[in-house]
Amino acid sequence: MFLIGLTGGIASGKSTVAERFVKHGAELIDADAIAREVTQPGTRSYHEIVEHFGHEILDDDGFIDRAALAGVVFDDDRQRAVLNEITHPPILAEIADQLELLIAFDGCVVLDVPLLVESEVDRHYDAVIVVASREETQVRRLMRDRGMSERHARQRVRAQAPLEAKLARATHVLWNEDGLDDLIARADDIAEALCRLASDRG
Repeated sequence: MFLIGLTGGIASGKSTVAERFVKHGAELIDADAIAREVTQPGTRSYHEIVEHFGHEILDDDGFIDRAALAGVVFDDDRQRAVLNEITHPPILAEIADQLELLIAFDGCVVLDVPLLVESEVDRHYDAVIVVASREETQVRRLMRDRGMSERHARQRVRAQAPLEAKLARATHVLWNEDGLDDLIARADDIAEALCRLASDRG
């Protein structure tokens, strides 16, 4: 297994890069998707979240309204810490389980973790890719694509580790300031190179 850590700030284009790696044959472990799975109704995390934050963060069908929950935790560092205490252990456990299943895979495994730096999990990566955008670009995208106010958009950006901390971990940096076509072309170049390296090593 050639393990690649993929991270980047909110609205940086990280999901687009992950998709390009999959097209080049990589296996993808998506921490955001896992976070949604471990907070589905009936799970322990779901019950703990509802018990702490109240039924106001549920939608009409009884599922956790991620936007409503985000509105609570991104205004309050203590509330965000509580949410992390509830969700991080099952997320990390599921990531470990999926990695174990892929241990004999001789290609690229992309671990898409928005909070790669913040989680401080000591994991050996063969490469770490950071998808980077300036704060103003992230804020503009959040306002345009998710309907956020400027204040909430900046809160979301600044709640994550500073870009400098992410760049310090990077072996590869993909700046996403010049449009989708440019990002895809450069992501394809890196994906092809790393997947070929994984194949040669395997």
